[in-house]
Amino acid sequence: MAETSLSSAIRTTGVTRDFKSGQQTITVLHGIDTEIRSGEMTFLVGESGSGKTTLISIMCGILYPTQGEVEVFGTDIYALDDTDLVNFRLENIGFIFQQYNLIPSIDAASNAAVPLIAQGMDRLEAREKARAILEKLNIGEQADKLPSQLSGGQQQRVAIARALVHKPRLVVCDEPTAALDASSGRRVMDLLRDVAVAEDRACIIVTHDNRIFDLADRILVLEDGCITHDGTEMPDGH
Repeated sequence: MAETSLSSAIRTTGVTRDFKSGQQTITVLHGIDTEIRSGEMTFLVGESGSGKTTLISIMCGILYPTQGEVEVFGTDIYALDDTDLVNFRLENIGFIFQQYNLIPSIDAASNAAVPLIAQGMDRLEAREKARAILEKLNIGEQADKLPSQLSGGQQQRVAIARALVHKPRLVVCDEPTAALDASSGRRVMDLLRDVAVAEDRACIIVTHDNRIFDLADRILVLEDGCITHDGTEMPDGH
């Protein structure tokens, strides 16, 4: 069983990413070789502009690399056609990004239920499952409210519920505790560990929040588009 818990969830090989800025080409990632293991909560840490969001976007099939390969649960995701890649993401990956991307015209429960509805589940059943996740996040009483009626922290928890409701094998989070107080942040992290970390699942968290560094199984530090540290604790000087 121990071997299974350390199996590869994501493997990147020689991943680079360039962006055009006028006549210039800016390289944001420089040949990233790394592995995210199932059964672990991996933190990705680095200064703004170090390439963290670019890297997780490539890891979960949102942004194509300029060069290199990305395997997610053994599938070379950038060898898939567009339709298969969308379906792969829908079935296997939950996203929690800094921009919550909630649909303004539907209530919190319906927003959280979107992945289940997209998979074909009956809308009422999907809403009930979404409500259960919202309850765990202590915002069940907000389930019938529109995003505009929610605070920033409440909107963030709806976005977290949406990412977890279909029990994806990989959960990718960009600053999931940024808008939350210490108590709410811990509650969210506990839920992420309960739902997103198992022998066949993995969780990647981009964060600057030093209040939660102790919860990481593994910490990767990204500096100027290169991984400079891979360990169980933050290195000195960070």
